[in-house]
Amino acid sequence: MRPIALVTGASSGIGKACALALLQEGWQVVMVGRRADALAAVVAQAGDHAPQAYAIPADVSKEPEVLAVFAEIRDRFGRLDLVFNNAGISLPYTLPGDVTGEAWRRMVDTNLNGAFYTLSQAFKLMQEQSPQGGRIINNGSISAHVPRPGSIAYTATKHAISGLTRAASLDGRPYNIAVGQIDIGNVASDMTLKMAQGVHQADLSIRPEPRMDMSAVVETFLTMARLPLSANILFTTVMATNMPYVGRG
Repeated sequence: MRPIALVTGASSGIGKACALALLQEGWQVVMVGRRADALAAVVAQAGDHAPQAYAIPADVSKEPEVLAVFAEIRDRFGRLDLVFNNAGISLPYTLPGDVTGEAWRRMVDTNLNGAFYTLSQAFKLMQEQSPQGGRIINNGSISAHVPRPGSIAYTATKHAISGLTRAASLDGRPYNIAVGQIDIGNVASDMTLKMAQGVHQADLSIRPEPRMDMSAVVETFLTMARLPLSANILFTTVMATNMPYVGRG
């Protein structure tokens, strides 16, 4: 029987690339994203592996929609072996005094609450299923460790993801649930186009930053996903070699 994976934010970028890679490795993949048309395009792109792809349009910031996703996973598969907790959003450069309450709540609802709803339901299913256990990989960020200028809301949510990872990893030990985090810096995607043109630096200048190919992220993610449950990568960082991270400030 093929193992079952769930990837959130699977309609584009990192989520899409990792979902397609899992399909190629023989997984059945539940792909979640807000846009049904974009998910359908990813399934079509899977080619011969499309029969193993299951698209479920849902907004992870809304708890009832996450509950519905997991109800469908239970009904269709009865278990879940891997979760890539990837869905997230960002804001343009904004100073703290200019971040509205609405923008803050939108960021927290997607990046933190959505990640928790997904992790919580996955943990419960993995705890109850037989054989027990599974793996949850949270998508953190370089910003889970070091902030960019003008990114207080994004940075706060990504710091929180690190706490989510540590706490769930500890709580997962008795149930054979391995929880880890991948922190990614400057992968070439639509979300980072502005980095090639120039972004704010800690010294208030605006300069372009190097980006890395998506394949580097996919290979790092697959290294985590392929591990037996007796081993776990708690945190790993994959980044463009020359991007400003060490010494960023």
